[in-house]
Amino acid sequence: MAERREVREEELVLVKHLIQLGGENPSDFELPMMVDDYENAVMGSINFTEPEKSPYKGDIVQVVYRDVDRVPVVITLTKNENNEILDMDFWKKDFSKLQQYPKPEDVQIFNNNGLV
Repeated sequence: MAERREVREEELVLVKHLIQLGGENPSDFELPMMVDDYENAVMGSINFTEPEKSPYKGDIVQVVYRDVDRVPVVITLTKNENNEILDMDFWKKDFSKLQQYPKPEDVQIFNNNGLV
């Protein structure tokens, strides 16, 4: 993983929104102020808590939106066995660089019918 960096405000806003979409209360989670970027920050995925501290427990929510280039992006918010936010993982369908970070109003819950 890369060097830890301060979490950005837009990331905190999105994480809190995703926690709510997943039926959880954002105030139940203490969000760290330092994160690690995955994939050299190409797609926007970040790690909040080192997996060595507590292993993956499950997904809180999975959402989808379209980047400004109209390519679908799936975002999965996960938690660990200590019920801490583990990571927020972005997967862009064509694996290209994320062009614009999503706002809460840009995302919708992912369903089994596929991408929007």
